Amino acid sequence: MIEIICIDNDIIVCLKPAGLLSESEGPESLLTLLAEQCGGQVFPVHRLDRGAAGLMVFARNSKAAAGLSRAVQEKRLKKEYFALISGIPAEKEGEMTDFLFKDSRKGKVFAVSRPRKGVREARLTYRVLWHSDEASLVRVALDTGRTHQIRVQFSSRGMPLWGDGKYGSRVKGELALFSCALGFPHPKTGNPMTFEAKPQGAPWDAVQGESYDL
Repeated sequence: MIEIICIDNDIIVCLKPAGLLSESEGPESLLTLLAEQCGGQVFPVHRLDRGAAGLMVFARNSKAAAGLSRAVQEKRLKKEYFALISGIPAEKEGEMTDFLFKDSRKGKVFAVSRPRKGVREARLTYRVLWHSDEASLVRVALDTGRTHQIRVQFSSRGMPLWGDGKYGSRVKGELALFSCALGFPHPKTGNPMTFEAKPQGAPWDAVQGESYDL
């Protein structure tokens, strides 16, 4: 069963488990499981990497989907994440800006030095909540929503996310990326909706519990 945080006639807010697809249909799709669990069609409006977990919102009808998609385009759908990274950032908080190129043939994204065809700018801000000698817990807010953005921007600085073998991590286990905060205007009423959640279990139990600042 998928954990449902909020549901009405227009939206479903849920906690996506790691390992499920967030947009495609099929037996390993969150869309399929939500449709079976809640009844009726479910429409995706944003994505979350298959290996990541955490908060997502889905529409329950085409009108709500259009409203939420418009909020995404207008940057009124806000998302923040917890990431457990290798190493310690030089600054306790800061901003990262990069040019990212998505290589569809390799299924991978690369940070490149300058704009060219297929390259898009990526921006995020982060804050270090906790660190040990070899790892840090950061809270990340996205200004842009590029494919694998958080993973690539930290990895390109020598700080891959735990469990992210695709981008250089030597730590085995699940990808340490969790969508912890979600905010958007309700597609029907326009009322502000805000949700927060904390991750549990591995790899997050390596971090002191009081470090998760929501």
